Amino acid sequence: MRILVFNAGSSTLKFALFDMACNEAELVRGTFERFSPEGCSLSLRSAEGRSERALPLSDIAAAIGAVPGLLTDLGLDGIDAVGHRVAHGGPQYAGPVAIDDTVLQALDALVPLAPLHNPANLQAVRLARATWPDLPQVAVFDTSFHLTNPAFVTTYAVPEAWRGAGLRRFGFHGTSHKYVALRAAQVIGQPIERLQIISCHLGNGASVCAINRGRSMDSSMGLTPLEGLVMGTRSGDIDPGAFGYLHRELGLSIPEIEAALYKDSGLKALTGSSDMRDVEHRAAEGDHAAQLAIEIYAYRARKYIGAYAAAMGGLDALVFTGGIGENSASMRRRICDGLEFMGVTLDHDRNQHVDLADRAAPELQAWGGRVRVIVTETAEQLQIARETAAALAAPARPALALPVAVSARHVHLCQADVEALFGPGATLTPEFDLRQPGNFAAVEKVRVEGPRGGFDHVRILGPTRGRTQVEVSRTDTFALGVQAPVRLSGDLAGTPKVRLIGPAGTVETDGLIIAARHIHMNPADARRWGVADGQEVEVRVTGTGRGVSFARTIVRTQPDAFTEMHIDTDEANAAGIVAAAEGTLIPAAE
Repeated sequence: MRILVFNAGSSTLKFALFDMACNEAELVRGTFERFSPEGCSLSLRSAEGRSERALPLSDIAAAIGAVPGLLTDLGLDGIDAVGHRVAHGGPQYAGPVAIDDTVLQALDALVPLAPLHNPANLQAVRLARATWPDLPQVAVFDTSFHLTNPAFVTTYAVPEAWRGAGLRRFGFHGTSHKYVALRAAQVIGQPIERLQIISCHLGNGASVCAINRGRSMDSSMGLTPLEGLVMGTRSGDIDPGAFGYLHRELGLSIPEIEAALYKDSGLKALTGSSDMRDVEHRAAEGDHAAQLAIEIYAYRARKYIGAYAAAMGGLDALVFTGGIGENSASMRRRICDGLEFMGVTLDHDRNQHVDLADRAAPELQAWGGRVRVIVTETAEQLQIARETAAALAAPARPALALPVAVSARHVHLCQADVEALFGPGATLTPEFDLRQPGNFAAVEKVRVEGPRGGFDHVRILGPTRGRTQVEVSRTDTFALGVQAPVRLSGDLAGTPKVRLIGPAGTVETDGLIIAARHIHMNPADARRWGVADGQEVEVRVTGTGRGVSFARTIVRTQPDAFTEMHIDTDEANAAGIVAAAEGTLIPAAE
């Protein structure tokens, strides 16, 4: 499948053509920029080499119209689909979507959330649909990757009416952050689900993302791409009280302030130039304003990195990408200096001599450094092509009915803790069998106790495991006074401790989690449905008085498993489920 990708900005148009069937080969990459009434410049990279030339194309519409001819001149016909970068997909688009008139109408309604980005993105969509009316076209959203952020990250502490109007944090650069996290995991040689990664996309637009075990946990950008780091022309973090202050003191209107924060702030406001290369050059010549700008830029990035390492409870890799992250050795050094206490140490020679050819991702940490420091060229367009291909290749699937079981708080014990709680030589006594073969509810029960309170008569599930695990709901964590992460069973690294109290003794143990909703599935059902272990699916639960869809439900395939979805009591209450219900896996076409 050959996929043409467009990434349209307000003043540039990037495009690339990928052959996904040929090792994701990039056949051509181009950038139209510096548009004027006289024309624009085109930078092109293909099998024929690199070239730059001037073309008599005065705007993005004309540039898109010229792409078919450029591809023909290079002998690159046979496009199968077009993928588009769209900055803001709101809360409704958690993944790529095939574009039709209804989708376009929905995206038009989101323009106020990204007034500098979405209009250009949607212009490219409309022009491409007119140019290639018979080709499927897919939107891939910067915000989708961040929709896994928990509510305590996305919620602003503002009046309910404002939140009801859609005021919340979203995060951007998601396609870039997703790609570099996957690339870092590949370099490290570990599944991304086991890693805690901080991705620093540093360019004219800049953001930092905390990627906790494969999912975006937090991003420095918020409702709009203004929040967070200092950028080329954007301010980054600023006290919202500045709006009132500037209105009172300078008589500025809200639109005037907003426009200045987007277009006349950041490096441009501090130095007169939005290009970090110019700023670093001037700083080296003794320009104090440029020196201060560099210090501000590095400090803001370093502050977010420290905060996100703390938020995740650890850090395995720090990844730099974007024009500044890829090319400025001095900025990478400034940001990393002072992070040695976290295990971040740079090797000077590695950092100074970075080669990113052929999608390389070199490691820059000093010998023995605990945290991997990686730099790689962001490949947003490749990631867009991947997601476009996946969206179009997803087959229509027959509906598969699922039993949905409610899992109340419970404990899994290791044998040592069984004996500590119930006496030497004690074993668990089955009271009744569970649906999953070999599993049972035990006669024995324990008290689970946290710093604020506890629960008596908590059920123990057998058989024993290699490590004790305590599963509760989010509401339970407030009663216990402990914050627990949402994890799959067995993923217990860095989990908080609680006390288990039995008739013969007590045990202080970690392993407290809120179980991620999941589906136990036997291999035969997995093949019939076309899903794989670890895949995220959506399940629609109806017939309970309150129809609810559970997105990001994780499939866990096991030999001889009874196919069944497990949710906790909070999720059951949200869906109006008393004890059990039935759900349906939603086909990809829906």
